Amino acid sequence: MKSGNSVSSETVKPRSGVRIGLGPLGSVRKKTKPQRGERDVGTRLPTTCGNGVQDKAIAHKILTRAELQQQVAKWRQAGDSVTLANGGFDLLHVGHVRYLRAAKQLGGRLVVAVNSDASVRALKGEGRPLIPADERAEILAALADVDAVVIFSEPDVRAIIREIRPDVQAKGTDYAAETVPERAEVIACGGRVEIVGDPKDHSTTEMIRSRLGRTRS
Repeated sequence: MKSGNSVSSETVKPRSGVRIGLGPLGSVRKKTKPQRGERDVGTRLPTTCGNGVQDKAIAHKILTRAELQQQVAKWRQAGDSVTLANGGFDLLHVGHVRYLRAAKQLGGRLVVAVNSDASVRALKGEGRPLIPADERAEILAALADVDAVVIFSEPDVRAIIREIRPDVQAKGTDYAAETVPERAEVIACGGRVEIVGDPKDHSTTEMIRSRLGRTRS
């Protein structure tokens, strides 16, 4: 060790798995070799956004109702149209993906409104949903076709239609244009209803009944 007022950063008396170094002004630095299964202290841990989602690009798609209204206003200022799709999306399956892809192909930005847990339970009964709303929203936001996701607690999306006034409401093929519950609201707000997606050959309820039911028997 050098003499004088300054202290070097050389390492002294190394032991197995441990290094002790003297830093400026005699401060001690200790580095322990990470054990199996442990992270090195210098490794950056994953961070989460305010809504618990780790991926920022996905997290930024999941909006509150107020944030959605602001985002829609920005899109409209940029000349984009807005399409609204909605559903429970409990156990995302290929029918959901095809429905959302067809909705996106109508043009513009695609907003997906997903039922809250209480809303799904009221519509589908006890034991549903299988996946909580925040996780369903994150899964939907990860899809490239989806531009924004919002969770709603009402039985239908009439209130959201009044809030964002979509150019198009896209509904699945289990509806006809005349049977869409929000049709009058959409038209009153200057929009139109489109029936999109493949035939209703896929159902979360039927999947739970037929496939998951077999695994329990």
